[in-house]
Parts: sequence; C-alpha cells; structure tokens
Amino acid sequence: MKVTLISGTRKGIGRHLAEYYAGLGHQVIGCSRQAPDWTLPNYRHFLLDVADEAAVRDLFATVRREFGQLDHLINNAGVAAMNHSLLTPLGTARQLLDTNVLGTFLFAREAARLMQRRRWGRIVNFSSVAVPFKLEGEAMYVAAKAAVEGLTHVLAREFGPLGVTVNAIGPGPIRTDLIRNVPPEKITALLQRQAIPRAGEFKDVVNVLDFYLRPESDFITGQIMYLGGV
Repeated sequence: MKVTLISGTRKGIGRHLAEYYAGLGHQVIGCSRQAPDWTLPNYRHFLLDVADEAAVRDLFATVRREFGQLDHLINNAGVAAMNHSLLTPLGTARQLLDTNVLGTFLFAREAARLMQRRRWGRIVNFSSVAVPFKLEGEAMYVAAKAAVEGLTHVLAREFGPLGVTVNAIGPGPIRTDLIRNVPPEKITALLQRQAIPRAGEFKDVVNVLDFYLRPESDFITGQIMYLGGV
C-alpha cells in the first residue's frame, strides 16, 4: 500500500486530494490547524501548524512508527492574501512566509529523511501562476511562492542522490476558499491572461500530480508545471 501525506486537507484542494488518493487505495495522512468535519477510510488526520517544527517532527515520527514508510508528500497547505504592498501588515507577511515557505521546507525535509531509508520517494510542492504573472496586489504571496519554487529546484538536487524527486505545480484560479474573497473582476482579468482562459478544476491538478507520482517519473525532478498556460 502506498503511503501518501498531504498537508492542508481540511477543505478545498487538499480535501479533494485526500478523497482521491484514499479512493485509489493509498494510506493517506492529512493535517490542518482545525479539525475536518468529515472522515474517510484509509485516512489519518493530525492537527498542527505546518510551521511548528516540533509538531511536524512528531507527525513524521508517528508516520515512521505506524506505517514504516512514506511514498509521497504533497505540500498543499497554503494561505493567500491580496493587499497592496503599502497596505500589507507585517503579521500577514509573516503568516504567508510561515505557511507557504517554512511549512513546505519542514515537511520536505522530514519527508526526505524518511524516504531515504528506502531510497524512493516523491515530493510535490504547490506554487502558483501568480509568480510568472507577477501579480500586483499580491507581493508577499508571490514572494512566498517564488521561494517555494527556489526550494523545489535546490531540494531536487539535494534529494536526487537519495532517490527522491521534488517537483512543483502552479495552478491558476480554482474555485476554493483560497480565492473566495478575491473580487470576481480580478479573477476574470487573471483568467484572460492565461493561454486557456478558464478556471482550473480538481481534475487538472490531479492530472499533474499523478504524473509526478508515477514510478516511471523517476527522471523528472526540479520542474515547475503551470496550469492554463502562462
């Protein structure tokens, strides 16, 4: 049985991913800061902040003890904020960096430590089309996701000798709570900048993730795949 860890599974894309991979027969481990209002077979949930190093290490220690392996890590947990730079509070900036960057780093580090025991593993991080589009009004979000891309490139080189690939996916707008408070006209304007001007769907994300996770993708690492055409 494949063991797949997905961060940020309480709602949105993370919940869909948990349902999808549990449905494929994976043992899925998920986490969030608040408890989900749903349950699944083959699913184990942990309550934690992804930027809390002690809690993250405890999570991976439990995975190692109870399941003995980790095949896939999907670093889905993320937060967004749309504020002009002049109106962005320091607290918001820190939250964006803590969740999107430090959380991704901590999970990837601990996952690789566990994966290297079997010299096999897949790590997929989440970026965003906000990076190549250089979206105004999202300076700290873009900075955080650009840092995730930098991490992806470097970790791919560091973890390659361990048998672990590291890639990233960069979705455009998908109808989840992450963009709930973004004005519709801004979403429409963003979609018009894509080569395929429509909102992304869950199936689009899964298509890329399945490709990255395939055993045959062992020669694919350090890549950022954007959805919709940028």
